[in-house]
Amino acid sequence: MKVRRRLSCIGLVALLALSGCGNETGPEEAGPEEDAVNEQAEAVATDEVGMEPAEEVEEREPLEVDVSLAATLRNDRRLMVEGETNLPESARLLIVVERELSGVRWQSRTEVQNGRFEAGPFGPGSGLPDGGYTITVNLPEASVQPPAIREEIGSQGEYLAGPLVRSSRHGLGQVATYSRRYLIGNEPRRTSDEVEVLGVE
Repeated sequence: MKVRRRLSCIGLVALLALSGCGNETGPEEAGPEEDAVNEQAEAVATDEVGMEPAEEVEEREPLEVDVSLAATLRNDRRLMVEGETNLPESARLLIVVERELSGVRWQSRTEVQNGRFEAGPFGPGSGLPDGGYTITVNLPEASVQPPAIREEIGSQGEYLAGPLVRSSRHGLGQVATYSRRYLIGNEPRRTSDEVEVLGVE
């Protein structure tokens, strides 16, 4: 009897010891299946956050660029340029006058004021010689425009439209360009292009 009780006690102690060892492993680690479930739950939560409605982007009506140009020859045979445009107020413009025969250029920067612009006088002190000239009005890239103009035309000029609009040669967005030919003096016309003859006023 005593032997059986001792064996029973030893068996009970061994059983308690084994069950106690099982509890000393600490908190159960998640198996691979539980990890996968947790990752999926996190992914779903992230997707739900990302699916919040984005702010509506205001759609703008494109600005159909319009420019008109007039040139006058002063008594000293230097050229004055003025014109009208629907470009935003204070937009920066670059006016270029080029002599067709020699390729010599004169340029001046100006701004739109009340829908108008003017620049000059163009030409050397001795006056412009007879011949053909091209006057070009350029709206440079948005990056060189004031912040208020960038808001109107877009940071890449994307709100500009119409036949005067083209891509910048430097890859900086859209720009606008308008050109017109003028003839000074009595040199005969060599082309059939539309050209205006300027006389000294």
